[in-house]
Amino acid sequence: MGTGRARARALPLALALLLACSDVAAVAAQGTERIQGSAGDVLEDDPVGRLKVYVYELPPKYNKNIVGRDPRCLKHMFATEIFIHRFLVSSAVRTLNPEEADWFYTPVYTTCDLTPWGHPLTTKSPRMIRSAIQYISKHWPYWNRTEGADHFFVTPHDFGACFYFQEAKAIERGVLPVLRRATLVQTFGQKNHVCLKEGSITIPPYTPPQKMRTHLVPPETPRSIFVYFRGLFYDTSNDPEGGYYARGARASVWENFKNNPMFDISTDHPPTYYEDMQRSVFCLCPLGWAPWSPRLVEAVVFGCIPVIIADDIILPFADAIPWEEIGVFVAEDDVTKLDTILTSIPMEEILRKQRLLANPSMKQAMLFPQPAEPRDAFHQILNGLARKLPHGKGVFLKPGQKVLNWTEGAPEDLKPW
Repeated sequence: MGTGRARARALPLALALLLACSDVAAVAAQGTERIQGSAGDVLEDDPVGRLKVYVYELPPKYNKNIVGRDPRCLKHMFATEIFIHRFLVSSAVRTLNPEEADWFYTPVYTTCDLTPWGHPLTTKSPRMIRSAIQYISKHWPYWNRTEGADHFFVTPHDFGACFYFQEAKAIERGVLPVLRRATLVQTFGQKNHVCLKEGSITIPPYTPPQKMRTHLVPPETPRSIFVYFRGLFYDTSNDPEGGYYARGARASVWENFKNNPMFDISTDHPPTYYEDMQRSVFCLCPLGWAPWSPRLVEAVVFGCIPVIIADDIILPFADAIPWEEIGVFVAEDDVTKLDTILTSIPMEEILRKQRLLANPSMKQAMLFPQPAEPRDAFHQILNGLARKLPHGKGVFLKPGQKVLNWTEGAPEDLKPW
């Protein structure tokens, strides 16, 4: 009964907040707010002239042929590995002289083996990576002199270079041993997790920029939805009992708020999904199998305050984007208090978050447009790589020195590809 009375008291406050946030004149007059301090400077950095990248030319079986067999790879949330390759090939930071390169990039498309339902299979990914590394180490001397310490790989899977979508299995596998010296560019980021290698660069998942931009509504459109979410609450096909997926957080959202009038939540994915996010004050961004979610990108682009429910998450470009200022963090154990937490946020704080989210640089940093645009996510990745320079003396090995154990790993990973 106590919880019911608390919700009843919270509802008028939520409605008052909603009315204030949806006032057309007030929202239109807010404008944008520049990110202050070093974060804003980092966000607006230009990486050109600060690093040079050598792109290995691999046989097309590692990349182009894979996309040719299944073009769906160009649209799913892991497509960053394809578009980063395309971007680097024509980028001003690319060098054709490997002797002057700061970084070496090996373009392997490891998420393009899709099920009929469009879900990536990572069974072959470790074998592909190992095979590609064997190829570059045979044809160029640069891998061998550092065993990959000046190389970076894009591994945009649920749990990065652990190459598995279920956390327990990913932890059991660990980061692919041959990548332990390399820098990983990945969507996965969680503190103190075996699948997060120190020094990794956490990036946003891919969401189609052109498609999103065609769904923009006028900026003066009222935000008449208080809390919005569309997506799975239970993954019954992979987690029949319903307690493991999203560590139970999504199930808790549904069970506690499916009948709450402040919450517009459903498993349906309407054609007005993007427009609805632009009409919402808060957008839930709970973890799924992994901590991150494409909704994070969508919320930022559409100016909807992201409510991040993923304990210990490391967010994309965290040294450039002030996530604490633009988002709301809710602990997984506190999901049952979501209504109280959100209705207790002062109006001035909500308005400031909206002004920061309206900053074009913030939105740009979350997107991978083709062709690339200034300050977009491609450039933020290069900025991250540039900030890791110069390489320390420990990067280069002595003649004959070996660090990595090529025979280490799961038996299936050691098979040739």
